[in-house]
Amino acid sequence: MVPARTLMKAALLATGCVLLAGCNHHSDPSASELAARARAEATYQTAQRTWRAQRLAELTKPDGWTSLIGLHLLDDGVHRVGSGADNGIRLLMGPAHLGLFTLRKGKVGFRADAELTLDGQPSKGGELRSDADPNGASVIGFDEGRGLVTVIERGERLWLRVKHADAATRRHFTGLTYWPGGRAWQVKARFIAHPKDTTREIGNIIGSTDRIANPGVVEFTRDGKTYRIEALDEGEGTLFLVFADRTSGHGSYGAGRFIDAPMPDAQGNLVIDFNRAYNPPCAFTLFATCPLPPPENRLDLRVEAGEKAYVKPAPTQGNAE
Repeated sequence: MVPARTLMKAALLATGCVLLAGCNHHSDPSASELAARARAEATYQTAQRTWRAQRLAELTKPDGWTSLIGLHLLDDGVHRVGSGADNGIRLLMGPAHLGLFTLRKGKVGFRADAELTLDGQPSKGGELRSDADPNGASVIGFDEGRGLVTVIERGERLWLRVKHADAATRRHFTGLTYWPGGRAWQVKARFIAHPKDTTREIGNIIGSTDRIANPGVVEFTRDGKTYRIEALDEGEGTLFLVFADRTSGHGSYGAGRFIDAPMPDAQGNLVIDFNRAYNPPCAFTLFATCPLPPPENRLDLRVEAGEKAYVKPAPTQGNAE
């Protein structure tokens, strides 16, 4: 868990005045007002510690983003897959011969050459679902479940995504660091809806595009200036904000960050908590397919809140796998 940031008393009082309705700038606060601010600050710090702990646990779990070890394009035809040198698609880890993958007319078939499971059951293979299927992707398990293979669809092409609990990026994970942030970065925003069923082409880091639901834009004001972020909806019950700012490449991850913001209320109001801006998976691994911020979401603003750029471990004989 990342420890909570220690705040100086002056900063505590300043953020309290920003967020507490009726703060009196012309007289000393009463004991009850100070107590209310202290409780609000304690609640904020507890919530941030909890969120950061959950974020770390999700990122580094055995099948989390740090476990990625491969992303392999499937062209039409037959592909032999495994860690042996004689495979057309060679895995970094796993059995020498995992099996044969066949792509024909958009359908992926699989025949096993090793002991493995398919969707949790021992299997010799079958037809595989991709992550575009309403039932989710089929999951091939190998190395007693420590390794996983799924088929994903990106830009109308199919890829094999491979994970392993013993991935070097997971075993040598260096931790998360954060900008100072604070409650002043919990920003009130207004949601402005687009016409129903609006979508947007979003480029990704592998050079293709995906069409994603774009229900509207969120608008907020900072230091007297208005900013807008086009919001995406990936069916998770939140607004997915993909943005870059003046810290991108200058302390924050260069390709931008993500925020999962709450859906607006009936009046179109919501709060964007920039303290919960987090790095995309491609900040930690070479094998992710992260969406990139559209031009409209490149903010002329330094967002000194949320995750900083990930510092990868120095290459050594022990972790350069």
